[in-house]
Amino acid sequence: MRTIQPADESAPPEVQPADQGTLPTIRLASILGLLATAVLLGVVTATAGLGVPGWIAGLVTGSVAPALLVTARRRGDRPVIFPADWVTLTRTLLIAAVAGLVADSFTRTVSVTALVTLSTIALLLDAVDGQVARRTGTATPLGARIDGEADAFLILLLSIAVSQDYGGWVLAIGAARYALLIAGWLIPWLSAAPLPPRYWRKVVAAVQGIVLTVAASGLVDSLTGMFAVAAALLLLTESFGRDVIWLYRAGAGPRTRRATRLAVTVLSAALVWGVLLAPVHASQYSANAFVRIPLEALVLVALALVLPAGPRRIVAAIAGFLFGLLTLVKILDVGFYEEIGRAFNPVLDWGDIGPALGVVRDAIGPTRTDLAIVALWVGAILIVAAITAAAVRITTVAARRRRDTARGLIALTAVWALCAGLSLHVIPGSPIASTSAAALAAAQVRDTQAALRDNRTFAQALTGSDPQADIPASNLLTGLRGKDVVVAFVESYGQVAVQGTNFSPGVDTVLRQSTASLASAGWSTQSAWLTSPTFGGISWLAHSTLQSGLWVNTEQRYAELVASHRFNLTDAFYKAGWRTVSDIPSDEFTWPAGTDFYHYDQLYDRRDVGYHGPTFSYASMPDQYSLAAFQRLELAPGHKPVMAEIDLVSSHTPWAPLPSMVPWDQVGDGSIFDPMPARSQSPITVWRSADTVRQFYGQSIQYSLRALTSWVTEANDPNLVLILLGDHQPNTTVSGDGANHQVPISIVARDPSVLSRIAPWRWQNGLLPGPAAPLEPMDAFRNQFLGTFSTHD
Repeated sequence: MRTIQPADESAPPEVQPADQGTLPTIRLASILGLLATAVLLGVVTATAGLGVPGWIAGLVTGSVAPALLVTARRRGDRPVIFPADWVTLTRTLLIAAVAGLVADSFTRTVSVTALVTLSTIALLLDAVDGQVARRTGTATPLGARIDGEADAFLILLLSIAVSQDYGGWVLAIGAARYALLIAGWLIPWLSAAPLPPRYWRKVVAAVQGIVLTVAASGLVDSLTGMFAVAAALLLLTESFGRDVIWLYRAGAGPRTRRATRLAVTVLSAALVWGVLLAPVHASQYSANAFVRIPLEALVLVALALVLPAGPRRIVAAIAGFLFGLLTLVKILDVGFYEEIGRAFNPVLDWGDIGPALGVVRDAIGPTRTDLAIVALWVGAILIVAAITAAAVRITTVAARRRRDTARGLIALTAVWALCAGLSLHVIPGSPIASTSAAALAAAQVRDTQAALRDNRTFAQALTGSDPQADIPASNLLTGLRGKDVVVAFVESYGQVAVQGTNFSPGVDTVLRQSTASLASAGWSTQSAWLTSPTFGGISWLAHSTLQSGLWVNTEQRYAELVASHRFNLTDAFYKAGWRTVSDIPSDEFTWPAGTDFYHYDQLYDRRDVGYHGPTFSYASMPDQYSLAAFQRLELAPGHKPVMAEIDLVSSHTPWAPLPSMVPWDQVGDGSIFDPMPARSQSPITVWRSADTVRQFYGQSIQYSLRALTSWVTEANDPNLVLILLGDHQPNTTVSGDGANHQVPISIVARDPSVLSRIAPWRWQNGLLPGPAAPLEPMDAFRNQFLGTFSTHD
C-alpha cells in the first residue's frame, strides 16, 4: 500500500484536460487488460470452474480497471505509467478474477480455495506497490488514490462473498467507501479538502481485507467469523468517523455547523425520550410505544431552566447516568422475560448471570463467550456514556434558549396533565402520560425489599422441622423395594411441547405411539402436570425443588439449599438401602453439591461414560448414548437396586444440530454419531428464524422422548420405575409471551402395584396429559411421593 493516500480516502480525482493521446492509450489498456483477464479467467475456469456470469463480471472489471488507471495518469500532472502502477495493474487483474468468482457464487457453488488464493495474493501485492513507489521515488497522491480504489473494490467483493453466509450487514464494510464518495457529491464539505495521510487508516483498511478473506475461507467457524467481521466493521466505523469529523472541521460552513448542532440536539432528545419510554417486553416494541410523553424528561428540562450552570451540569450528568443504568435494567428485563419469563430482580438474580454464561460457554466455547462478554461490557459503557452526554446536551440547550424552552415545556406539561386526567392510551397498558421510568425505578426498590423478606422466609423453611426426615429407614419407600427408580428430566420439556402450538402435534404423536409401544410390552403409564419454579433455563432449580420439597426459584435460594442439610429424595433412597446415582452428561467439572448435599454414591458426567463421538452444540452426547451408558454401567445383571437422576440434554437450547436414533446394539462408544452434526443445520442457521427455532425445538423433544421410551422397552427390566418429567418451559422464542410454568410428568412401571398406589393422585392414563390432568407445584412432589410409597405407623 502506498503511503500518501489511504483506502478510504475520499478526495476528488485530479481533473485536467485530456490530450490527444488519451483515447488510443485507453483503448490499448482496455485491450491488454481484456486479454490478460481472459487468460487468467481461463486458468481459473480450468482449475476451479467459472460460469458465464463470472466471465462477464471478470472481463468487464479486467478491461475497465486498466483503462481508468491509464486515464487518471494521462490527466494527472505526471502523465506516465510508473513501476508501482504495473503492480497495481497486476492487482486489478487478480481482483477481476475475484469479481468473476463472486458473480458466479450467486448461481452456483464456487471454489473457496481459488477465491481466497487470488484475494490473498492481491492483498500481499498491496504492500509491494507501496515499497516499489517509495524505492523508485515515484510515490504520488494520485498513485495512492488509485491503489486505495483497488483496495476498496476488493473489500467490496469480499464483503459480498462473506455476506452470503453471515448476512447483509457485512455489506456495510464494502459499501462504506462508496457511501462516503456519494455523500461527498451531495454534501460539499465532505469533499472540500483532501484528507491528510494517517497510518491508522491504512491499518484499518488492511484489517478489513484480512478479516474478510479469513471469513470467506471457512478456516474459522461462523460465530467466530461473525465476531471478527463485526470487530472489523467497528474499526472501520471509527476510522471513517474520524475522517468525517476532520472534514467537518476543515470545510463545514456556519450553516452546516448550525445544522449539525441542531441534529445533535434532536438526536440527544430522541435518545433520552426513547430510553425513558422503552418497554421491558420485547413484544411491546412498536412505534406506538414511543408516542407518549415521559414525565421524567419534563422534570429534567424544568430543572435545567431553574438551576445555575454548575449545578445544572451536575444534575444533568447524574440524571443521564441514572437513565443509563435504568436502560441497562430494561435490557436485562427484556432478556429475563425472554429467557425465564420474569423481570430481573436486583437482589436475587445477579447469581443467575454466572450460570447463564456457563451455559453459553458450553454452547459456543470459552473464547467466543469471552469475546461476547467484552462486547457486552463495551456496549454497556457506551450506552451509559451516550445517554449521559445526551442529558447534558439537552439541559445545555434548554438553558441557552430559556424562553422558547419554557413555552414548549408548559405546553407539553399541559398535554401530559390532560392525558393523565383522561387516562388516554395509545396502546393498552401504556398511557400517553408516561411515568414508566419512575415506576420501573420504584419497582426495583420494591423488588429489593420483597427479595430481602423472601430470603428470611425461605431461611425459616429451610431450618424448620421436616417430618419426612424422621421416617425410619424400615418404613421408607417400602412400596418400591427391589425396584430401579430413574428420575429422568427431559430438558425444556414444557406444556407448549404438547399443547396449542404448531409443533405440538408431532410431539403428541410420539407420545401416543410410545404409550402404545410400552403398553404392548407390558408397561403402564400415567401422567399429570407440575408447576416448575423456573422458566427457559436454570434447570437445576427445578431439580432441587423436586428433590427438596422447597420452592427453589433463584440462584441464591439454590446456594442456601445445597449448603444446608435438607432431607431430599436421594437421601430417602440412600437411607432405605438403594445405590444412588447422578448422570449429567452435560457436565465436565467437579460438582461438590452432588456429594455434599445430594449424597450420591456415584456421579457420572461427560468425562467418565466412555463417549468418543461428536458434540451436538450444548449436548456433549446424544441422549441415546447417555441411556445406553447408564444401562451398561449401573444395570448389569445382579445389580443392587438403583435410584438415579438422569438429565437428558439433547433438547437443550439451541436445539441444533440434532442426532437421530440408531440401533441400540450399534451405539458402541458413540463414534456412530460422528457424521450426524454435519447432516443437521447449525445453531446460527436455525436461529435466523423463530419458526425454524420452534420446529427444531419440537424435533429435539421428539428425539429425547423416543430415546427414553425406546430405552425402557429395550432394557426390559420388570423392576424399572421411570419418572419422566420436564424441568421447565422453553424460552419465549418458543413458548411465547406470558406462557405458564407447567411441565408434564409421567410415571412408567411394569408392576401394577406401583400405579395402584398412585391411584388417589387421579393422574391420567398414557404419556400425554390432557388439559384436565391434575396440576401440582413441583415442590409438593417430594412429600406426595414419600407419603405414597412409604409405610406409616
